[in-house]
Amino acid sequence: PAAAAPAPTTTVAAIEPVMSGAEKFRWPASGKVIVDFAQSKGTGINIEAPEGAAVRAAENGQVIYAGSGVEGYGNLILIRHPNGYVSAYAHLKSISVQKGATVSRGDNIGLSGMTGSVSRPQLHFELRKGATPVDPLPLLAG
Repeated sequence: PAAAAPAPTTTVAAIEPVMSGAEKFRWPASGKVIVDFAQSKGTGINIEAPEGAAVRAAENGQVIYAGSGVEGYGNLILIRHPNGYVSAYAHLKSISVQKGATVSRGDNIGLSGMTGSVSRPQLHFELRKGATPVDPLPLLAG
């Protein structure tokens, strides 16, 4: 006979995030795309966003970086998603999540700004499959 599955233990282990079930990533900010994937030399897109506008998680995931240590990116958040993608949110005025935090699709993770090498407030958004940047536009809802 098959062995019985072990009973779930009630340890406070970090819960591995699961996808929301939505078909595509959500837009991290409202605004028009001012730099597309080709113009960004294949890194991501830049979305026009007034300083202090809410920046939201594109999908459920875990924050794997939150800080300002990447040159040119200013305040940066990286979120690892259960489907193998990592999303990046750069030039933030402020960051409201910490490394290790689990976030849900649509959670406010920070405020848009113009930190790093930009001359006006905007959000630089990247999606990477593993380490390779991919054009986020076809993967964003609407």
